[in-house]
Amino acid sequence: QLQLVEFGGGLVQPGGSLRLSCAASGSSLEHYAIGWFRQAPGKEREAVSCISSSRGSTYYADSVKGRFTISTNAKKTVYLQMNSLKSEDTAVYYCNARNWLHNYWGQGTQVTVSS
Repeated sequence: QLQLVEFGGGLVQPGGSLRLSCAASGSSLEHYAIGWFRQAPGKEREAVSCISSSRGSTYYADSVKGRFTISTNAKKTVYLQMNSLKSEDTAVYYCNARNWLHNYWGQGTQVTVSS
């Protein structure tokens, strides 16, 4: 059983940066596609950025291209570096790990971009 815990959310001014971390326990992330999703109030959850299980390809939503960077460190942690943050980036951010059998979510971390 894989558990995911997100860290690093908070309040930041427009134009600022945050780095989200997602720590895995109970198993390794090695054979999972991993990614970050977000959900703003009144909106559906959307994919922000993902890495394939082979680590050979990445995906970024058009709204975050050039500003956000996803990365993974060894087998236990995935990061989301968020730069040039905008008010529309305000949302709860969730870490996700999935393969052909399982789909795991973290509990989410709040990111608020406001002056």
